[in-house]
Amino acid sequence: MGAPEDFDLVPAHLAVQAMRDNGYRNAAYAAAELIDNAIQAGATSVELLVREETELVQARRRARIREIAVLDNGSGMDSATLRRALQFGNGSHLDDRTGIGRFGMGLPSASISQCRRVDVWSWQDGIQSAIHTHIDLEAVASEAMREVPDPCVDEFPPVWKQFGQVFGSSGTLVVWSDLDRIVWRTGKAVMENSEFLVARMYREFLHRGDVSIRMATYDGSDPEPKHEWFAVANDPGYLISPSSTPEPYDQDALFQPDGESWIVRHVVAFDGEKHEVRLRFSYAKEEARNARNAGSTAYGKHAARNIGVSLVRAGRELDMDQAFVSTSEARDRWWGVEVDFPPSLDELFGVTNNKQSARNFSDIASRLESLKGSPDWSDFLTELDQEDDPRAPLLEILDLIDRRVRALRGLIQLQKAGADRARRRHDVGSAESAATAATRERQGEGRVGQSDAEESLPEDQRKSLIEEALVDSGLSPTDAQEMAARTIGYGLKYVFTEAALEGTAFFSVAPKAGEIIIKVNTNHPAYGNLLEALETEPPEGASTEELKNRLVKAGRGLKLLLMAWARYEDEQPSDQLRAETQDARAAWGQMAYRFLQDR
Repeated sequence: MGAPEDFDLVPAHLAVQAMRDNGYRNAAYAAAELIDNAIQAGATSVELLVREETELVQARRRARIREIAVLDNGSGMDSATLRRALQFGNGSHLDDRTGIGRFGMGLPSASISQCRRVDVWSWQDGIQSAIHTHIDLEAVASEAMREVPDPCVDEFPPVWKQFGQVFGSSGTLVVWSDLDRIVWRTGKAVMENSEFLVARMYREFLHRGDVSIRMATYDGSDPEPKHEWFAVANDPGYLISPSSTPEPYDQDALFQPDGESWIVRHVVAFDGEKHEVRLRFSYAKEEARNARNAGSTAYGKHAARNIGVSLVRAGRELDMDQAFVSTSEARDRWWGVEVDFPPSLDELFGVTNNKQSARNFSDIASRLESLKGSPDWSDFLTELDQEDDPRAPLLEILDLIDRRVRALRGLIQLQKAGADRARRRHDVGSAESAATAATRERQGEGRVGQSDAEESLPEDQRKSLIEEALVDSGLSPTDAQEMAARTIGYGLKYVFTEAALEGTAFFSVAPKAGEIIIKVNTNHPAYGNLLEALETEPPEGASTEELKNRLVKAGRGLKLLLMAWARYEDEQPSDQLRAETQDARAAWGQMAYRFLQDR
C-alpha cells in the first residue's frame, strides 16, 4: 500500500512557487520590504550590501552579483518571532495600524521574488548570540522542507561581519543567495537603481535623521567597498533640504509651497471613524524655471524621474501614481503633490500587501476624467455620500488633486512664459509699441477710450496698480514689478499677460491706471495653438522641421479662430443679431487695419 496522499488546501511547494510572482517590480522594491522591517524594529542604521565575484563571460572577466544582504541594528528577534517572520502571511505586526508593517508577507515574499535561498541571522545580546534559520526553494520544491527550520545559535558569517559598519547589541541580517530573478547583473547597477528609489521611499525618515541607509558593493571577500553611497532624502515635492537634488538645489529647495493652502488636511469618515489625509502641493521656483532649457539641466532631469502623485503611508512612500501625468506635458516635472494617509485607511486606498501601490486610488484616478465628464458629476458625488459608498472619500480627494494640478500647470505655464515675454515686450518693434503708436494717433484725432482718464495719475501710483494687477494674473512679484516699471517708463498703453481664466473666453480686457490690460486665457485651446506656439522659445537645437511645425500649428490655429467667428455669425438666430455681429466684425477689422498698417 503506497504512502497516503496529501490533500492540503494549499500544497506548500506549489504555493511558494506561485508566490514568487507576487509583483515586486525589482530588487529595490523587494529590498524595501526588509528596510520596512528594520525601521519597524527601531533600527537607526540599515545597510544594503552586495557581494560580487568575477567570472568569465564570453571570454571577458566580468563582475556578477552573488549575494545581497540587508543588515540593521534594530531590536532583533527571538526564536519564535524569527520563525514566524519567515512564514508567509504571519508576523508580529498583523494588527498594527500605526507603523509601516502589518501585512506579514514582507520578508519571505520579497526574498523569494529575487532568489531561491534566504538566510536570516538575528540577535538580541550581541552578534555572538545570533540565531539562524532559512528558506531553501530547492528543498521546498522537493517537499523536503515543509516548515521553517527551528532557529538555532549559529556563527555569524565572517564576510558580512567585514562588510557591515554598524553592529548593535541587537539586530538582523538577511542574506539572499542563488539570485535567479535579479534583473541587474552588477552591484553598481543595483545600487544606482536602488539609491534613487530608496531615498525617495524613506525621505521623511532620512530627513528627520531617524535612520541612515548605507549602500555598498564588495568584490569577493575584499573588505574595502568598490562602490558606496549613503542615501540622501529624495523629495518629489522638492521642499526638503538638504536633498539628493543636483546643484544648486542640493542645499536649497527647488520648489516652493503652493500658496498659504499648500497643505490641505482632509478629514475622511471611514469604517465608523474619522481619519486625516494630508495633501501637500508645491511647484518650481521662478529662478529654476527661468534658466535656459531648464528641463535639460541636471536638476530638471532629476525632476523628470519624480513625476506623479506621491502616495505616502505612515511616512513611507508606496508609489508615484501617474494618473495625473500627461506623457506629452514636459511641465509635469515642475509640480509636486503628496498624499499622506494612515494605515487605518489601507482598505479605502486599496494598499497591496507588498506595499507597492494603492489599487483603489489608482483605479479611480485613472478613470476620473471620464467620471467628471458626466453632466451629473455633482449629483453623483452627493449620491455616493448619502449611500455611504466607500468610493466617495476617494473621489473627493481625487477631485481636489485634479483641480489643484490643473491650477499648478497654469502657474508653471505663466511662470516661464511671463518671464520670457516680459523681456521682449518693450522692444521698439514689439506689438505693444506698435499698438501704443496707433492709439496715440487716434487720441490725437480726438478719439477717447475708457482707460485714458487715468493716464494723468502719478507714475508711482500707476506702477503700483499695474504691478498689483499683474501679480493677480499669476506673474511673479519680480516680473510684475519689472513689467510695470517698463510699461510706464516706455510710455506704453498696453499690457499683455496670461492668466488661467474661468470660462471659455479667449481673453479679457480691463482698463487699469491708464493702461489696457489684456489677459489671455491659458486654459483656452487657442493659447496653445497660437501664442504659445509662436512666442515660446524653441528648445535648444530645435530642427528646421520643428520650427516649421510650430508655424504650421499657429497658422492652423488662426484659421480655426476665424472659422469659429464665421460659424458664430452663421448661428445668430435673427437678421438683426446677425447684422450687429457683422457690424462688430467690420469695426474690429477697421481698428485692426489701423493697428497693423505699416507697423
